[in-house]
Amino acid sequence: MIDNLRNLFTLALNQAFGDNVSNIDPLVVPASNPKFGDYQCNVALSLAKTLKQPPRSIAQTIINNVKLDDFCEPLAIAGAGFINIKIKPEYIAQQIKLVYQEDHLGVTKVDESYPVIVDFSSPNIAKEMHVGHLRSTIIGDSIARILELRGYDVLRLNHVGDWGTQFGMLINYLRTEKPEVLTTANAVEIGDLVTLYKQAKIKFDQDLEFQEQARQEVVKLQSKDSESIKAWQLLCEQSRREFEIIYQLLDIKLTERGESFYNPFLPEVITDLETANILTEDQGAKCVFLDGFVNKEGNPLPLIVQKSDGGYNYATTDLAALKYRINQDKARRIIYVTDAGQSNHFAQVFQVAKKANFVPENVDLVHVPFGLVLAEDGKKIKTRSGETIRLKDLLDEAVNRAKLDLKNRLETEGRNETEDFINLVSKIVGLSAVKYADLSQNRTTDYKFSYDKMLALQGNTAPYLLYVYVRVQGISRKGNIDLNNLNSDTPILLTEESELVLAKHLLQLDFVIKEVEKDLLPNRLCLYLFELSQKFNQFYDQCPILQAEENLKLSRLILADLTAKIIKLGLSLLGISVLERM
Repeated sequence: MIDNLRNLFTLALNQAFGDNVSNIDPLVVPASNPKFGDYQCNVALSLAKTLKQPPRSIAQTIINNVKLDDFCEPLAIAGAGFINIKIKPEYIAQQIKLVYQEDHLGVTKVDESYPVIVDFSSPNIAKEMHVGHLRSTIIGDSIARILELRGYDVLRLNHVGDWGTQFGMLINYLRTEKPEVLTTANAVEIGDLVTLYKQAKIKFDQDLEFQEQARQEVVKLQSKDSESIKAWQLLCEQSRREFEIIYQLLDIKLTERGESFYNPFLPEVITDLETANILTEDQGAKCVFLDGFVNKEGNPLPLIVQKSDGGYNYATTDLAALKYRINQDKARRIIYVTDAGQSNHFAQVFQVAKKANFVPENVDLVHVPFGLVLAEDGKKIKTRSGETIRLKDLLDEAVNRAKLDLKNRLETEGRNETEDFINLVSKIVGLSAVKYADLSQNRTTDYKFSYDKMLALQGNTAPYLLYVYVRVQGISRKGNIDLNNLNSDTPILLTEESELVLAKHLLQLDFVIKEVEKDLLPNRLCLYLFELSQKFNQFYDQCPILQAEENLKLSRLILADLTAKIIKLGLSLLGISVLERM
């Protein structure tokens, strides 16, 4: 719909003003308020200075040249020069029928598919995933799902922290304190391994001799010492098993390519920076001075890529990874989903990569920052003892609370359900509530975590959306109707205002998906689904379905079924499953 309007207004602009408006965006957007119609063309205001004409005069010239009679009511000029567009109900009905017959419900594919990398989750080996990993994991997964639906070749990368001084420290500590961990698979639980890591860190900070031994252990790792490599691999495997429990619970698919993968390419990065003549030696370290970055004293801030002892930094690994992803993976868009605290780091890495000519003009580098998950008191979410909350504990608590709420509701309603039903519904509702509560927030801001709010059956929550889907399935069961066998040739009858409002909203899915693809803000999809659910409930309350005469009943069943299908698709793009009953 919106693409069609933009094309027609572009033709009208060229016809009316010729070369004066070449490559001008017609600025067709959904109307900000239904009283203005369905869409607005706002280009007249932006052309006033170029054409030296009043915006309303420009708007009238555009109207005189645009051909929309087939599917639009007569256009109207409002305010300073906005062109209000109202679509004819019969055209809306035709489009609903077309969308209902399509597998992707009106979501169009990209004209040109190309490889896209989404780098997300990225926990550290020998550490448990905590609440801080939640946002990267589910935001990255949602972005990947949306890009896959649009037809891109998406590589989901898990850039795990599996290398560095911390491994020399931990392996050296375990050799003396718990040697069986380094020789036997599953010799220690991940929680105990975390405790051992903390103990090793304390000793590392206090014991100079231990520090030197740890550094020597790193040297052994780098030189592929067989015993050290075997110990490192055991630690990695143990952590991976724990990560996989979380990923399976959240239905996350990832390809692991940790920091260690890029080790062979680090010296080449230094050579490339030297060749590009952007490398500077400062106090024995090799670094690149950056434009626009200064330290507290106001002096230029360098990005260190090789320390004075010859070791490399995270930035070096990220540069090697970026180069590999462009040259080997052929990625044309590389998306990094990390917390906002890493914004400067990625701005610096991107700048160095461009200075070194790693990044062709057709490659887009994007950092997708997100804020913190806070407790209801506005502070960082932690356990009573002050520890960071483990992600698995947080998810288990959501499922347990969902189960308690469900059992209370079943008891109130006098319903008897099997334990399998209760467990399934509790798991889906609990996990969905956590995911949706996060994704429905603008990712750039912090948000307060509240089990009570996210599990509520009212408001912008996953349970509210799931219930709308269940309501449609209930209509099917009550009327003994197989929604999969509805006649798609049935005329769509939009006789009531709430039917028309719902139908118009159903046709906005493609526009919303494209906006999320561009801006990488999944909360826009959440808002669309929430508003769709509200509009469906208004339609359901005001328009009898099963009691209506046959043609109207079939038309309304199609509207209901299309609503359910779009909710199911939309939720799947957020990594959320639906339920037939709740």
